[in-house]
Parts: sequence; structure tokens; C-alpha cells
Amino acid sequence: MSLLVTGSIGIDTVKTPYGVSENCLGGAAVYFSMAASFFSPVRFVGVIGADCPFDLAKVFAGRDVDLAGLEVRAKSKTFRWAGTYHEDMDDRTTDCVELNVLAEAPPAVPEKFRDSKFVFLANTAPKLQLELLGQVNEPVFVAADTMNLWIESYLGDLQKLLKKIDCLVINEDEVRLLAREHNLIKAARKILDMGPKAVIVKKGESGSLLYSSGGEKFLLPAYPADEVKDPTGAGDSFAGGFMGYLAQKGQADFENLKAAVAYGTVTASFTINDFSLKGLQAIKRTDIDKRLEVLRQITRF
Repeated sequence: MSLLVTGSIGIDTVKTPYGVSENCLGGAAVYFSMAASFFSPVRFVGVIGADCPFDLAKVFAGRDVDLAGLEVRAKSKTFRWAGTYHEDMDDRTTDCVELNVLAEAPPAVPEKFRDSKFVFLANTAPKLQLELLGQVNEPVFVAADTMNLWIESYLGDLQKLLKKIDCLVINEDEVRLLAREHNLIKAARKILDMGPKAVIVKKGESGSLLYSSGGEKFLLPAYPADEVKDPTGAGDSFAGGFMGYLAQKGQADFENLKAAVAYGTVTASFTINDFSLKGLQAIKRTDIDKRLEVLRQITRF
């Protein structure tokens, strides 16, 4: 089924113990779309400024990513982010953020995209996520990402969003902050009471937790990567693999949600192998399937 993503396109500068990648392509919608395209056609909605040095048509060449929702604003500048990862690769410092075009009105969802059945609202202000979702007619399954800034400063808008989505994808620090509860199970249950039918708690190298409103739980470790060069975009790649698989299957029952979490986990494991999109650009769907089988074997008992 049709899969729509709306989110950021960025120019990133990333420093890790493995090196520096200056002015590389990034952004939640970019990582998501590259990951999701292994499973399903993707409808891309995002906005850049005239200064963007990347030709996204070339970036996604050979992949089923429809860029009809890409807006280029001649008088605006593209979102920029710079960050430094420290030795453990979990500890990250944001060195610089320039919101630029992301501080403006969101892009419009093209008319031909408005019948999308699966929708992912990548991390941005919840008010903008609500505006974008309001342009889609009767989606089957909507998932969203968020972050501590929106939880702390725009909680009212976020609470409105939670009532309109099916799944929240959130990391373990954010779920505790939103629920005001340290125990992850209790925290996830509190968030389910806020509206969504499922919560996915990303726990970094410890894997992820899926909890549904029916009380069903699924816990999966991360894929045992032997080399992590750049964690940037791993969460968005996880979401891309997750949503791409669901769109491919056309339904989001709990068994498919579990499989989607596994595919998201494995897809993200390729992202962290290299800087920017290089890890995802170097693989095929068969590589993802092979790693999934490895993950299945090492978690079976």
C-alpha cells in the first residue's frame, strides 16, 4: 500500500571517532525514504532551500521514491545540523543547529499523495505534524516520531497529536520524560492511554520494545554490529524499515508489527556502518534478509 513520509532534509556535519563527514546529506525524511524503499514505494514530502547542494532525484535514482512532494524555496536556506559523537557512540553533542526552512510553514501534501494509507510523521514540531496529517484522507496506519524539545515545550500540541496516530516511535529517555515514569513498561502503558494503539521504545544498542494497547509486548535486541562509524539517521532508518514493511504487507496487526520491528532493526544496522547514506546505498534487499535471518537465529531459544 501507499506510504507517505514527511520530515526534514538536512545538510549535516558529523564527527565521530572514525572521522569527519562535512556537509553531507541528512535529514529524517531522507534516511527514512532510503530505508523504506527496500520494501515499498515511498511518497516523499519535504522542503529545502535554494542553497541545497544535493540532487535528490540522483540520490534516489533506481529507487521507487516519488519526489512530487519536494518543495524548493528560492528565498530560503536548507536545514543544517552539526554534531559530535564521543567514544561510546551513544553520547552525542549537538554543535550547531540552523532550522532555516524548518522554521517556516510546512510543505503542502500533493493532491495525488492525499490518499496515502500508511503515513510516517518524522520528528518535527507536533503542530506541524498535525497540519500535515490533516492533509491526508483516511490513512490506515499513522506513526510519528518526537523528541524531548516538543515534550518539554509543546506538550499540549503533542497530546493532540497522540490522539490521532496509531503508533509513537520514541527513545527510552523521551518515553520516561513524556510519561513521567522511570519503568519503561509502565511508561509505555501511560502513553498508550494518551491515544496511540502501539508504542515502540528505541533503546539504542539494547534494542527496542513494542507494546500494544491490547497488552501485547515484544522485545528485540539490536543487531550485533561489529563496527559503528556513524549512528546518525539510525532511528529514521529503523522507522523506514518498520513502515516500509508494514506498507508492503498492507496491514498492521501485532504479528506484522513484530516482523516490522525486526526489519527496522536490521535495516538500521546498515546505516551505522558508514557515514551519511553510504551504508544503505551499498546494499540490496537480499542483504537485509540475510541479516534478518542471523538476528532470528541468535534470538531463538
